Amino acid sequence: MTSAIAGLDRDQTYSVVEAVKFVKNGAKAKFNETIEIAMNLGVDPKHADQMVRGVVALPHGSGKSMRVAVFAKGDKAKEATEAGADLVGADDLADKINAGEMGFDRVIATPDMMGVVGKLGKVLGPRGLMPNPKLGTVTADVKTAVKNAKAGEVQFRVEKAGIVHAGIGKASFTEAQIADNVKAFVDAIMKAKPTGAKGTYVKKISLSSTMGPGVKINPGEAVAR
Repeated sequence: MTSAIAGLDRDQTYSVVEAVKFVKNGAKAKFNETIEIAMNLGVDPKHADQMVRGVVALPHGSGKSMRVAVFAKGDKAKEATEAGADLVGADDLADKINAGEMGFDRVIATPDMMGVVGKLGKVLGPRGLMPNPKLGTVTADVKTAVKNAKAGEVQFRVEKAGIVHAGIGKASFTEAQIADNVKAFVDAIMKAKPTGAKGTYVKKISLSSTMGPGVKINPGEAVAR
């Protein structure tokens, strides 16, 4: 663990540009560290009207290679394969997953396949992989869904403590690319503000690399652009 970054005050909040500079400079591991954002929100996700969930297409992608599984038949299965899906099938794919095949990061399904996918709820649900129309992963347009996933589209969902986090880039990205992705993610969270949110919606924002310390971002500066 990196104990310190030169000039960083752990108690101070910084602009997005300043925070990105600290985090990128502090990413000294021998591998390409993931740049991660965490946001503390003033919501209680136990209440349906305070759930924050959605998807965001990052301007520069996430830097993570996404492995995509698609439940589809016939022409839709062919479309998914041509779009670059890693696993495509129907009941046969469900059997593979029940047998322990989990070599994917995103699951997409055509609407007519949800009867098959629904039986996998206990396997896919806890991993956050269950297809959902609101996230664009239950769709007849499998071609676009696969391409968006492969291009670095990021899903987000607030956790019990009101925290939402995601990998939004790599240490190898330029500072400008990371800053663009941070702003896109914050914008998506703002647009996903639930009707039941009371008081301060965005309480804290922190940016870090896999092995580096968190750098606090001024929520007011990040939101008010």
